[in-house]
Amino acid sequence: MNDKDNLFLQSLTCLLIDDPQQKVAATKTLQKRWLAGELNLDAMVDIKPLPVAGRPEKPELVDPKDVPRRNFSSLKGRLTLVHAITHIEFNAINLALDAVYRFQNMPRQYYTDWCRVAAEEALHFTMLSDYLVSHGAAYGDFPAHNGLWEMAVKTDFDVLVRMALVPRVLEARGLDVTPGMIKKLQPTGDVPLIKSLEKIFDDEIGHVKIGTHWYKFLCEQRGLDADETFIQLIEEYMQGAKFGPFETEARIEAGFSHEEMRALLNRF
Repeated sequence: MNDKDNLFLQSLTCLLIDDPQQKVAATKTLQKRWLAGELNLDAMVDIKPLPVAGRPEKPELVDPKDVPRRNFSSLKGRLTLVHAITHIEFNAINLALDAVYRFQNMPRQYYTDWCRVAAEEALHFTMLSDYLVSHGAAYGDFPAHNGLWEMAVKTDFDVLVRMALVPRVLEARGLDVTPGMIKKLQPTGDVPLIKSLEKIFDDEIGHVKIGTHWYKFLCEQRGLDADETFIQLIEEYMQGAKFGPFETEARIEAGFSHEEMRALLNRF
């Protein structure tokens, strides 16, 4: 096997890069090479657990309750907000790369979808880290939490569980909260930040839709009821997690069924 021409090995290589700018560049190259037909799908024999993905020494990782609170009206508060989202987007690059690397028996379109997600998350990270730099700050200046990657580790044994709980729960929370953030930011007149969040929101609808497509594909393949299984997985793996209020219209656009939304509203 030629390591340089294998999608899974190249995804792992990107995943293990610590430096954010190098990871962004490698992720963009990975997508370009995949779309150009330069990478093969020769499955790897040994797929490794990754308790820690490639990341810089900073930000310091802390308990979610110790992450600084965000005041939208002050510049410092907005920088705290942007830093938190920048960290989410950095983790999202790793999550998309891991979805490619770890689950090696999926249809070809699955890899096209998740290479696209990884590249778009890399763009989001760049937009937000550039915003920080333009205001005298940098990614790593504030503490952050590691909840997204912890869920990646919890779901590394089954692609169906991963598709259910990462894009359809954790990333879907972004669909719920981003419109409210944008509304709170309107009085500040911070147009560049508002435009960045609008772009991220639009793209994330597509990302959740991709997760929804593959989740329902796998449920059908395994003869499972998608709506019932989704609720069961939330209750099994995410006890104590916060849910709602929901941005129902965005979630429907991202592939949630009306039945699922009713179940979520009734339970959470």
